[in-house]
Amino acid sequence: MIIQFSQGRLILTPFEIQVRLNAPGVMLQAMVEDIKLHRDVLVLSADAGAVRWSLKLDHVQQADELIGFLGEQILL
Repeated sequence: MIIQFSQGRLILTPFEIQVRLNAPGVMLQAMVEDIKLHRDVLVLSADAGAVRWSLKLDHVQQADELIGFLGEQILL
């Protein structure tokens, strides 16, 4: 599944998320078990120990698509 947002696109599989940013050559990747969604502030974050990143989604529909595809286990 692909979700477009203002900074690029999210590419989702049942096991991982890739974030392809609009900047050439920039990609963030994380396993689904390392992903959390802060739905109230629309922030998607990854914490895999030594590697962390976060990004702000544009609107609640994107958050709902993430939850619909990956399930509620990503909610914080």
